[in-house]
Amino acid sequence: MARKPRVEFAGATYHVMCRGNRKELIFWDGMDCERFLFTLGEVAERTGWIVHAYVLMGNHYHLLLETPEPNLVDGMRWFQGTYTQRFNIRHKVCGHLFQGRYKALPVDQGNYFKTVADYVHLNPARAQAFDLESGNIADYEWSSAPAYVRPEKRPSFLKVGRVLGSYGLSDDEFGRRRYVSYLNRRVLDILHSANPKNIDEQWRNIRRGWAFGSEEFRMKVQNSIGVVMDGKRRDSFMGEEIRLHDEIEAETIIQRDLAICGLDEAILSELKKSDDRKKAIAWHLRKKTSVRTEWIARRLKMGSTSNLADYIHAVEQARDGRLWRLRRKITK
Repeated sequence: MARKPRVEFAGATYHVMCRGNRKELIFWDGMDCERFLFTLGEVAERTGWIVHAYVLMGNHYHLLLETPEPNLVDGMRWFQGTYTQRFNIRHKVCGHLFQGRYKALPVDQGNYFKTVADYVHLNPARAQAFDLESGNIADYEWSSAPAYVRPEKRPSFLKVGRVLGSYGLSDDEFGRRRYVSYLNRRVLDILHSANPKNIDEQWRNIRRGWAFGSEEFRMKVQNSIGVVMDGKRRDSFMGEEIRLHDEIEAETIIQRDLAICGLDEAILSELKKSDDRKKAIAWHLRKKTSVRTEWIARRLKMGSTSNLADYIHAVEQARDGRLWRLRRKITK
């Protein structure tokens, strides 16, 4: 199966998640959890990562982390490989510990960042890993939530200021108390919800999306994917990432070809659907991108897609005349 691209850029924030192989446990006991966090501290020191939130959940983990340098892939390779070695040596087992590749979702700032922090910290509540009715979210030991409340339990790699600041809170006793009170209110929402996994409408996007943020942010990430794709096989990428990348490339071609043909955007709908200039641009799009014919027909105001293949074929086969001259003009 084709793999999704890893998008790396300086200052990127990610929601990282990975499960155990065949969904088996990756934490057999508290000592495993301690070793995982110790290894997380090591990789943070090696790479400069800033960890904003984490939770360890038996057969999987979640991290909300920031990479001041574009080094997510190298860091994760060392991190998961090192923890796997330590786990296998301790338990006298061998083989893969994690299920395939980890998921790394680029995260936007502002409310999107807050939503992911909530998603991570409330994971034990959604899984009913403690007594929701009488418990406190900070009582779940293998989460960063207790470290938000009790600074003396805070590992050096965990930085709480950005999450607290997103709620207008400071890292003082008042701010910490307000934050855990907020989380505990959300725990009660989960307790009384008919669908506790989706008490926040955005959580579905966190689990299924490829980037979590505004359209402007997604475009920024998409441009980064364009850089990642350079010089690499397209079959190593898949899904919405390629579709959006190709649409961006197609828009660039359209704007350039319109200018070459002496047209502007506003006049497209006024031209005939079979205008030769539209045919030439459509041919160029099919030649240089993988956008769908439906997208081309809609974008160039060419009506039904039923005739589009004939138009493109006519441009391809032209050896003289206007179509030939237009084809030469836009590819020169």
